[in-house]
Amino acid sequence: MTSVTAHEYAWIRSSPLFRYALETGYTLTLVRGVAPKEVLQVMQAEPHGTCTGADALIERQDELGDPMDYWDESFIAGAFTVPGERGDWTLILHVGDGGMGMQSQFLEALSNGGCAVVHSSNGGKPMHFFHWYEDGELRTTFEWPTARDGSTPDALNAMMREVGFALSDNEGETSERVDTKAAGFALAERLTGVRVTEELLRGAEYQLGLVPEEPAEEWTGIVIAITGAHGERLYKEVTRDEGASPKTG
Repeated sequence: MTSVTAHEYAWIRSSPLFRYALETGYTLTLVRGVAPKEVLQVMQAEPHGTCTGADALIERQDELGDPMDYWDESFIAGAFTVPGERGDWTLILHVGDGGMGMQSQFLEALSNGGCAVVHSSNGGKPMHFFHWYEDGELRTTFEWPTARDGSTPDALNAMMREVGFALSDNEGETSERVDTKAAGFALAERLTGVRVTEELLRGAEYQLGLVPEEPAEEWTGIVIAITGAHGERLYKEVTRDEGASPKTG
């Protein structure tokens, strides 16, 4: 298993590609044992041909976007095969998507009998996420390394410390300041054996798929809370049919 730390990923701070990814949002997913074409099928993506390099992938995303449609959450995903720990992995990258990330049902399906590792940022005001799925189960997930969740939130603690994360406020006060985004890259490599470099992302042949936005859930009713004159709380449930009915009288 690789002994990489955050220092090996210092390049992300001098990379124009990654600077753009942080500004606009990105998601990078690694899935073991599932071919790129199958990954895109699980993501319910419409095939969109191929392209060479992350710059071309970003151009395809830019062509997709309508600057007047702020609500369109569809995006172009690019996938290619890369060797790693215990066999081949598929790397899936999408940039300029606001960091919406992979839907949990996709990751559960893709990691069934295998593994999926994801890190992402939402762009703008940065929110950075890390997810580790094993055998269809979300094992460890966090935005901040000090607040972990999942079925085994502490399973990666030793590895996280080794790559540079501080897992408590006390550790953060006494340890060397580490780039947590670089540490996230390093943690992904520890779990997958895949070394991500700018050269890898810029030189890969991507299979492309248009991932449609997730349909919004249709609402059936709302509950209105009202505070009475004497402080009592009153609740009134209004169904969709009632809300849509014209007032009379």
